[in-house]
Amino acid sequence: MAFNNVGMMLRATQAGLGLACVLEDHVIDLIAEGRLIRVLEDWCPPFAGYHLYYPSRRQPSAGFALLVDALRYRG
Repeated sequence: MAFNNVGMMLRATQAGLGLACVLEDHVIDLIAEGRLIRVLEDWCPPFAGYHLYYPSRRQPSAGFALLVDALRYRG
């Protein structure tokens, strides 16, 4: 099966229809509750967070500057 929706993927996985490769944020509670188990743990690299790459030499638009500021101060 192929999904483009994490919720549908997790419902199928919980129903025993296969494995799902998703970010830990989506399943941490399900794993803690014992509703899902982690497999292939050696193949699960730690996630350091999202990164945004953009050219710093150009004058950014006001909207883009707001986005960068919001992401920068989120953590």
